Amino acid sequence: MSDLNDPRHEKNAVAILYISYDGISEPLGQSQVLSYLEKLAVDWRIYLISYEKSSDLANDTQMSLLRDRCSRAGIFWKPLRYHKTPSLLATAFDIVVGCMLGWSIVRKHNVQIVHARSYVAAMIALVLKHTKGVRFLFDMRGFWVDERVDGGLWRANGLAFRLGKKIEEIYLKQADHIISLTYAAVKELKKSPSLIAPHCQISVIPTCVDLQRFSLRDPEMRRSKKFILGYIGSVGTWYSFDHVLTSFNLLLKQKPESTLLIINRNDHQAIRACLQSYGVAPQSVELIQSTHDDMPRHIARMNAGIFFIKPTFSKRASSPTRLAEYLACGVPFLTNGGVGDVETLLSNFKVGVLVPSFESAGLRTAVGQLVSLAEAPAIHSVCRQVAESDFSLVNGAVRYQQAYKRLSSITSVRT
Repeated sequence: MSDLNDPRHEKNAVAILYISYDGISEPLGQSQVLSYLEKLAVDWRIYLISYEKSSDLANDTQMSLLRDRCSRAGIFWKPLRYHKTPSLLATAFDIVVGCMLGWSIVRKHNVQIVHARSYVAAMIALVLKHTKGVRFLFDMRGFWVDERVDGGLWRANGLAFRLGKKIEEIYLKQADHIISLTYAAVKELKKSPSLIAPHCQISVIPTCVDLQRFSLRDPEMRRSKKFILGYIGSVGTWYSFDHVLTSFNLLLKQKPESTLLIINRNDHQAIRACLQSYGVAPQSVELIQSTHDDMPRHIARMNAGIFFIKPTFSKRASSPTRLAEYLACGVPFLTNGGVGDVETLLSNFKVGVLVPSFESAGLRTAVGQLVSLAEAPAIHSVCRQVAESDFSLVNGAVRYQQAYKRLSSITSVRT
């Protein structure tokens, strides 16, 4: 890992402490944390604290590769162990440890800005703001408190919910800059303008993708007799996987040689049980795991992608990672409304199909439209163009740069 005493960290650049409660050893952490920081580290001194699961910390090969990757980029990375149980005490312990390490880094290396990814990290940033005078960038990543209720983990208007909303209000009022994944979320925030400090600005940076890695492949790869419908990620809590299987059964009636390619990390047993209950023949399904590095190769095989997310209030603030990855590889997709800015995107650009309803007739119509769209001659290029204009990792890093520059200017004026 990059040493704290490495002279690269003492160059004449503003120091940023980035705190992520997600581990960078996970695919999401690599695509949505480390990929950005590698670009930002060219112009900023980056110190990264992340919380890694025990199983990932025990993977010496993976950890060594990540340390080398951070070192090459000039990023100081300090992985902390993530604790899960008992839930409240474990999280409190993680926050205390993060505060102690963060305080040490801020003091020793003159950190001016703390970039907190999501709510737990924001608590550490808030402590550092009030003890060390740093600027606090609140990278929301969604309406986390409402997600706990929508996901059935907390009771609506229960004590945990009320406390969580109070803490969220403090974050919003204390933040010097806020990052939202969607314009739909900003619209909700602006319904209560008193929540946002007068000097605070809000930037929208959706979930972006590295267009060099997720690239447009030869369309001939998709012009086989077999139509491949791709599904990526988890199948529980927020995801309506049953509607995915219903849609695939409808696809089989139109294209009997179709395959459902499912890329999933941990839920294979549950997925196989669902496939059996929906009468999906094993020979029509390819169920695999994939590293983040191999994901572009698998998406390149797909004719179309599919994902359905429950359209709860909290999901107005969500920007699905798979959407950007599909588009970057030239793959149109089938999804539902009520999630982030998806409806606006599909209204402006015909790169996917929005299901009118989950009734059989609505799904049948949508599946037919998806097949037609996937077979349109120019669809792959159109998807790629939308990814380049709206979901480029480079553009996302530029927007973070703009937020950092604004905050460093505020810092220099106030100190």
